[in-house]
Amino acid sequence: MTKADLVEQVAQAIGPGITKKDCAAVVDGFLNAIRQALADGNHIEIRGFGTFKVRNRRARVARNPRTGEPVKVEARAVPVFKPSKNFRGQVAEQVDVEESPAESTQR
Repeated sequence: MTKADLVEQVAQAIGPGITKKDCAAVVDGFLNAIRQALADGNHIEIRGFGTFKVRNRRARVARNPRTGEPVKVEARAVPVFKPSKNFRGQVAEQVDVEESPAESTQR
């Protein structure tokens, strides 16, 4: 789903009282608010949906997969999303998970 698809769905959910342009402004405003809050070091909790927060990753030594030589990876802050229990349950009910061939042979 793209941002345009999301705007379309929001416009349909609200009904004929709002234009797609206004819906796009709402979606952009929501996404910008999340970006700004995370950039400021805050976390956002939306009950029934999930939590957006910033997690600090330690510096580490990785390996270049092609050459095998060590590469230093600097410490950094990364945005993370943790879905709520309700959200995970809804997804689990509605999405059919296909077994991989390795899983089916283990049973």
